[in-house]
Amino acid sequence: MPHGTRGALQGRPVLVRATAALERLTALDGAVDAVRPLAARLVGGPARRWVLHGRGFGHAVHPFLTDVPLGAWMSASILDLTPGVRGGRAAQTLVGTGLLAAVPTVLTGWAEWSAADRETQRVGVVHAGANTVSVVLYGASWLARRRGSHAAGSLLALAGGAVSGVGGYLGGHMAIARNAGTRDRAFAPPGNGTAHRDG
Repeated sequence: MPHGTRGALQGRPVLVRATAALERLTALDGAVDAVRPLAARLVGGPARRWVLHGRGFGHAVHPFLTDVPLGAWMSASILDLTPGVRGGRAAQTLVGTGLLAAVPTVLTGWAEWSAADRETQRVGVVHAGANTVSVVLYGASWLARRRGSHAAGSLLALAGGAVSGVGGYLGGHMAIARNAGTRDRAFAPPGNGTAHRDG
């Protein structure tokens, strides 16, 4: 990190300094380069890219798609933790719904990542790693519930929620601090953001 940048970060909140360091962590470049071909295959050709970038909406659809799995998973944990509520079956359904909704969310996320700059992509691979761990934990939660172990399923969901919080923070950083995300040229971002603008 350049000396001037370090000086500008002095006294800033811990998360600000940690995330700024993550943007400049060149050790992540190997992961970025390794993932790029996979992301390109997932995003596919122009027609699929048009859909995944949300060009018909005028801007990226990934941010609001994240509300579905996160909302379903959080609702499951609320049912799990509410005394006197026998919501085991409903909580299992919500966890499963979140897992299904994660598929288009992941695909649109990789579409946005593939159009981002290098610093954003570094944050993005950590974001994706955290979310992958979260999905695995929620998958294990669903299986535990299906086998009748509601307590284990509840704990696994809480762990998944904690990890998804890390992923969500980094996702918010990319969308807001890094100004990443595809958008129609009519919606020009303020300043010199990293947003990828479509025609």
